[in-house]
Amino acid sequence: MSHSLPAYRPFELGADDLREAVMRYATNPLYLDNDEWLNDDNPYRRQLRPQVLRHLDFSTPPARADILNYPSLAAQRLLTAIYEADLVFLPKSGLGDRAEDFKNFYSPGNRALGETIRPALERYAFGFLDEEVDVSGKWTKDTFLAYLESLEPTMTGGPSKTAQAILSSTDRERAARMWLIQLAPDFLSEASPMIRNVLGHYGQPQSEWFKIIIDEYGYGVHETKHSRLFERTLESAGLRSDLHRYWQYYLNSSLLLNNWFHYLGKNHELFFRYLGALFYTESSLVDWCRHAVDTLTEIFGDQVDVTYFTEHVHIDQHHGRMALEKLLLPIVEEHGEGVIPEMVRGIEEYRALLTVADDDFSAQIAWMDGQPEYNKLHAPVYEAITSGRVKPPLADIVEPFGELSNTHCHDGDELCHIVSGTMKFVSGFDSHLILEAGEGVVIQKNRLHGAIIESEECVYQIYSVGDYTSCLS
Repeated sequence: MSHSLPAYRPFELGADDLREAVMRYATNPLYLDNDEWLNDDNPYRRQLRPQVLRHLDFSTPPARADILNYPSLAAQRLLTAIYEADLVFLPKSGLGDRAEDFKNFYSPGNRALGETIRPALERYAFGFLDEEVDVSGKWTKDTFLAYLESLEPTMTGGPSKTAQAILSSTDRERAARMWLIQLAPDFLSEASPMIRNVLGHYGQPQSEWFKIIIDEYGYGVHETKHSRLFERTLESAGLRSDLHRYWQYYLNSSLLLNNWFHYLGKNHELFFRYLGALFYTESSLVDWCRHAVDTLTEIFGDQVDVTYFTEHVHIDQHHGRMALEKLLLPIVEEHGEGVIPEMVRGIEEYRALLTVADDDFSAQIAWMDGQPEYNKLHAPVYEAITSGRVKPPLADIVEPFGELSNTHCHDGDELCHIVSGTMKFVSGFDSHLILEAGEGVVIQKNRLHGAIIESEECVYQIYSVGDYTSCLS
């Protein structure tokens, strides 16, 4: 007796179905725009700006040059919400009136909708790495060890581009706080992505990896748990430590880097890639944390609690050796040299993402520091428009008092011109301009910003100028 079965069809959403599924997920009341800049001790609220998502196409991954554009930021925000539905978050001040948000966030419907769109969003968010990283060639245990040895010089040296941006900022405390905010998505739930990879059954290396996780969780002592140490760092620097309080100030690259680890942990076909990333993370963090201690202490003095970073200087020297000797090399011995290219890919992808994050953060600090100059640029750019020398697309907007434009970025330079009323233009944490009638600001491509109306009504114009410097010639 024969049975006729339909051909197997892997799950995939076309562009239109994907857009509809994204909208269905993102219109959950938890994900609508906020009326305040901060989320007050509610780990379930994440502003996804669904009114814009309907216009975005996530079906084709962007090129490397475009990964800081707004669609990529939107995809990273979506993925953060989706991944974290696997984790348990409770408000610091108790569940209280957030009980419905708790049920909604962890509901089967919310999780199922998120999982439906996750594979397509992952292809969109991380697809550029396929072109960015090349691990072709024959890899043996000996060439692998030689490669790891060659990485050591890149794990030492002077302060990173990020540290240099903080130390040279016109407002170093503001820049340092903006940086600590970027670390919060990862550090406040530290080790959660890697826990995804210690489930199951794969022998001695599984137990060795668990030892690293035990360290991250303070061997069961809450006050020494690494995420708790970072809470104290935030609080000593004048910030709050409730989860995603500063959601609107997370940069694209900060979410990208954190989500990448969830991506590797969630998709177990990338297991060996995570092993490589684990080794490089643990090895390179030692020097990175030393510079973090120096930077924070120089700016805040003795008031800042840097125990989080000094602990990593100590423990990650051990973790780097453990990852290599107890995880990577035994896995290669047991499963063959064919797994090495994936381990190398994990290292190289992480290095590429660190460069993206350094560049993005330093550009944001320069943008925040440069607000007075971008304010002055309004006059010559606006004159180029009104004289007819340039004719960019125009959007006329009227908004009432208290209207908050949740943070976002643009794919090209734009000019904001105030016709009447008052706008508070925000370019990052604790960074803003007050714009009155006849004033405005040049909004730089890919730079995070938002605004709130501070008059009874505000009439303003947004000109999409492409590259603002072309208006100055």
